[in-house]
Amino acid sequence: MTEAGPAIAWHPSPNHGERRGGGRVDLLVLHYTGMPDAGAALARLCDPAAQVSAHYLVPQDGHVCQLVAEHRRAWHAGLACWRGERDVNSRSIGVEIAHPGHAGGYRPFPVAQMAAVLGLCRGIVARHDIPARNVVAHSDVSPNRKEDPGELFPWRNFARAGIGLWPGRCDPMPVPPLSSVQRALAAYGYDLEATGSHDLATRNAVLAFQRHFRPARLNGVFDGECTAVLADLLAQCGCAWPEACLA
Repeated sequence: MTEAGPAIAWHPSPNHGERRGGGRVDLLVLHYTGMPDAGAALARLCDPAAQVSAHYLVPQDGHVCQLVAEHRRAWHAGLACWRGERDVNSRSIGVEIAHPGHAGGYRPFPVAQMAAVLGLCRGIVARHDIPARNVVAHSDVSPNRKEDPGELFPWRNFARAGIGLWPGRCDPMPVPPLSSVQRALAAYGYDLEATGSHDLATRNAVLAFQRHFRPARLNGVFDGECTAVLADLLAQCGCAWPEACLA
């Protein structure tokens, strides 16, 4: 690790393509691999038959592998959406963190690994001028399919280092009508319609929100604490509840 960031080893993957829509990068998506070890993850991310990749892979020991050049479109997000953008791969840098995932015995991330990820992300955010609200989890952009990197990822510490957002101290607030909650979650970035119904898509979006910003209680129910947290995050983005502020 240097002041400029972690040492990076090049390990090219064949799985990438041209960025679409002008090539602008304004999203950083963090994942866990959900595989037993970094070697297995690296093999999969470089396997042409798998058709998946990421720009970077960070093993537990804190080394960093670059698989795809940042100007290229890596194949990491899949079916995803953030702030109305559905081709997330064309607009993002993807970082895979070696971790067995929820199915493999979910546990805290090693200190050395997190230090390397933080240094790597600091450089990515600076190079591409990525807005704080666009530093997201895979579960944020794909709440109906994914739960990584999960509730044990140190989002608060990253936000304190200038990578992403984190709410201030928030006292619980009255919970607005569900349709207003849905509009507010969509205003922040989640792909959610204001149906007024507590359907599966709403539960999954709330769970993703809780994993990222209120990890102490994961139940898919938008309560007064969630209301206060989301209101705080929207205010940090210059948005007023519950109007959609997508600029």
